[in-house]
Amino acid sequence: MSFDGLFTRAITKEVQESLSSGRISKIYQPSKYEILLHIRARGKNHKLLLSAHPTYARMHMTAQSYDSPALPPMFCMLLRKHLEGGIIESIEQQELERIVHITVRSRNEIGDESQKTLIVEIMGRHSNIILIDTATNLILDSVKHLSPAVNRHRTVFPGYEYVAPPAQHKVNPFTIETKEQFLLQLDFMSGKMDKQLVDRFAGLSPLFAKEIITRAGLVNEQTLPPVFFDLLHTLKEHRYEPEMITGDNKEYFYMVPLSHVTGESKRFATLSELLDRFFFGKAERDRVKQQGHDLEKFISNELEKNKKKLGKLQQTLQDAEKAGEYQLHGELLTANMYALQKGMTEIEVMNYYDENGTMVTIALDPLKTPSENAQSYFSKYQKARNSVSIIEEQIMKTEEEIVYFDALLQQMESASQRDIEEIRDELAEEGYIRSRTKQKKQKPSKPVLDTYVSSDGIEIFVGKNNKQNDYLTNKLARRDEIWLHTKDIPGSHVLIRDVEPSEQTLHEAAILAAYFSKAKSSSSVPVDFTKIRHVKKPSGAKLGFVTYDNQQTLYVTPDEDVVLKLKK
Repeated sequence: MSFDGLFTRAITKEVQESLSSGRISKIYQPSKYEILLHIRARGKNHKLLLSAHPTYARMHMTAQSYDSPALPPMFCMLLRKHLEGGIIESIEQQELERIVHITVRSRNEIGDESQKTLIVEIMGRHSNIILIDTATNLILDSVKHLSPAVNRHRTVFPGYEYVAPPAQHKVNPFTIETKEQFLLQLDFMSGKMDKQLVDRFAGLSPLFAKEIITRAGLVNEQTLPPVFFDLLHTLKEHRYEPEMITGDNKEYFYMVPLSHVTGESKRFATLSELLDRFFFGKAERDRVKQQGHDLEKFISNELEKNKKKLGKLQQTLQDAEKAGEYQLHGELLTANMYALQKGMTEIEVMNYYDENGTMVTIALDPLKTPSENAQSYFSKYQKARNSVSIIEEQIMKTEEEIVYFDALLQQMESASQRDIEEIRDELAEEGYIRSRTKQKKQKPSKPVLDTYVSSDGIEIFVGKNNKQNDYLTNKLARRDEIWLHTKDIPGSHVLIRDVEPSEQTLHEAAILAAYFSKAKSSSSVPVDFTKIRHVKKPSGAKLGFVTYDNQQTLYVTPDEDVVLKLKK
């Protein structure tokens, strides 16, 4: 848990310094748990993100763009009614808890001045965003409701008085001034000193406690206090070094360097930049995964179903390729009819087609006459010979289906909510699923593409699903512009809006192609590039499927930092 009470204190300070006395101009609710405030303060426009997500709860200023629903949720409408046009009077943390009060002065319907407080509770799955009337302390509404039936001691429901979460009654570490006061809180005989630090002092997370213990080295009454006071003094003076560490497929962040965590370290100028980078796409992917769970399950099932079908078809093809053997057995039985009798289960005869005269054992049906057994083999021969071309055609179609659903599954990994709906529409149009809406056919709107800008200022477009890929490649692109795609790997179509891009732009576009592909977690990913004139959509091919030639290949390693930097 990186977002502890001490981190909340730090981010509150940063947000307060930038946004205090600012005017709230717009309010959006991108998702069920997120609120986005557009604020004009100190001559600049800012965006403040408040999240009550069960896993990614947080508060920070953001430079990212968020898609909002066309119809705002009720809570968003209420916030607009009470807070839009209001002035932020204060942004304050409560004690060292992960609770922040944003007090806003505005005017009500009849023009009288009033105060409202937006309370952000960053508490894991219990996180919440609550709007209260400051004067009466009554709840106007919240992102999550907690009825009396669930918790009679703390009801979070419109019309009820706001009650803060239960206090933890821990010691504020900033009030500890002497070594003796610090040592009184601990029992060195009991061990587990990091847990004791978390249990005794407010605002400390296990992550920060482990850092104190690690820096102390051999932990005792002499080594631990200096490290504790040194780190607390740094935080007390608001001297921060925001850092994110990636290692062993895990990511960590904090406001001071973490010596006990190994991995690749990245430093940031502000805490908000750190949080923007750390949480980039995480909450959206989680939200999309929930909203598109049924779709992802359907695609996965179709992929597995086609893989099993392919295996059966290949086995059937192997059987069909035995047509020559069935013909040989029929002819040998016909030539040796005199030696056959009804009731025999097999017969061994000489293969007169073999110059060595080898013997062949032929299985017989004891219930059939010699003539019927021979005719049975000729029938198998005709059936197998006729089925080879049909099976080969079915195998080809099944392989195409596997490629198609494998690509869709890759697209789901980086899809936004809008992308998910386009994939759902595509599957409905292709006849795989039923359309959710029965409306009159409307003129299809142009897909909205993700846009990036290279270091040279050149626009780069990325298709996130087949509809976008088809539009990008076959409608938007011009003949001599540069098109990119991962070599033999499912991924996005990428277009550089230039006919002769620099090596830098080409390299950055290749990173985008690799990042939005199935090889996102790999290194040295092969990315082909060619002019649009060499990219063709075969007649009758599925949406987004193309062939190309005259390509060259770059090898790049996907880099999320580059993707973030290039995002328009």
